[in-house]
Amino acid sequence: MTIAVVDYGMGNLRSVAKALEHVAEGQPVLVTSNAKDIRNAARVVFPGQGAARDCMHELMQRELQDVVLQAAREKPFLGICMGMQVLLEHSEENAGINCLGLYAGEVRFFGNNLRDAKGARLKVPHMGWNQVQQTVDHPLWQGIQNNSRFYFVHSYYMDPKDHSLVMGTSTHGIDFVSAIGCNNVFAVQFHPEKSARDGLQLLKNFSRWNGNN
Repeated sequence: MTIAVVDYGMGNLRSVAKALEHVAEGQPVLVTSNAKDIRNAARVVFPGQGAARDCMHELMQRELQDVVLQAAREKPFLGICMGMQVLLEHSEENAGINCLGLYAGEVRFFGNNLRDAKGARLKVPHMGWNQVQQTVDHPLWQGIQNNSRFYFVHSYYMDPKDHSLVMGTSTHGIDFVSAIGCNNVFAVQFHPEKSARDGLQLLKNFSRWNGNN
């Protein structure tokens, strides 16, 4: 019942692993760049931060893109931050980069003229605590109140073509998708490992989830 955390050289992997170890009730947590380990794991976490171009480059260099896609099609799979964004077809970042293409859609830049409801300029990257409105009653939201706050760090947001994927939304000048889900996949823009009790609850829910809604 190993939980594999995909190591492709990007992201705060140790923090993710430590948080999982804290809540996974004895399930081994393995940080790995080995395709066989990922293929054999019961659950897979695909974290990441930084640029989409670098993410895709590292996945291809380590020959992990196929096994990540296989995991996303076959077993409980949690994407975090960049590990959520690159599930789409394409990102605007770095003048455009092709991503994993699991779902149709574009990763878009927030822009340089974001304003709040009172007209005050908002900073990009969107960094800090923000609310997540749960749009679907999903098992990974169990024990987490609607509109709870999670920790974000990002300049781009996911814009999927299929709106049935949307599991949660947030607002930073505009409304944006902050959680998606489909069958055995759940992915979030925020960092649950940095999001205190509610973040740990989400990871705990994932460690028990069988991939069904």
